[in-house]
Amino acid sequence: MSSPRRRRIYLMRHAQVRYFDGVRPEQVQLTDEGRRQAEAAAAALASVAFDRVITSTLPRTIETARIVAPGREPEPRAALREIEGGDIRGLAPGEVQEMMTTAFRGVVSPETRFLGGETIGELLARVLPEIDALLADESWDVVLLVLHGGVNRAILSRALTGEKVFLGGFEQSPGCVNVLDVSGADDWIVRAVNHTPYDPAHARAPRTTTMEELWADYLAARERRAPL
Repeated sequence: MSSPRRRRIYLMRHAQVRYFDGVRPEQVQLTDEGRRQAEAAAAALASVAFDRVITSTLPRTIETARIVAPGREPEPRAALREIEGGDIRGLAPGEVQEMMTTAFRGVVSPETRFLGGETIGELLARVLPEIDALLADESWDVVLLVLHGGVNRAILSRALTGEKVFLGGFEQSPGCVNVLDVSGADDWIVRAVNHTPYDPAHARAPRTTTMEELWADYLAARERRAPL
């Protein structure tokens, strides 16, 4: 019996940005460190020929993709945008801390709202059909997806379990690369998760999660805005 024809997905999270420096989350751009992270990914993937490059419509994914794969114009997909939070400006710091630091922990219920906004179920309902449509397209062999931490967790959870679940424990560092092989909706091989070309052994990486770091950034920004 012949082996199935598996195609390859390189699934990246966009490189580093700062969310609380006076710019709306959907408008943030890569930091200088983020551009270095994207350049490291570009060097690591230089020998890979991508048939397609797919991003969300948010600038941080498009900017990352153009650095990593300069020879392919990104194809933005609105349904692959990051999970949308609610308005946290009027909440007490302790409540925001709890929401941020526990957002992606364990098997997350579909009813769970991300920072009071979109539910995990709503995220899965818009992301997974996009992946199904990509798999139904036979025109590509190697694709680069440059997306977001929450979106990547949804895709990795589907790849690992074959189910419509959300496993929060998949850490997704800025500019990381995941490698997946797939021949159909029920045949996935997870080859690499959260590889960071700029720090392959994670030797310099903090032992905090990206959501814990988001809370620290939020708190620092709040303190900068506090009246004297």
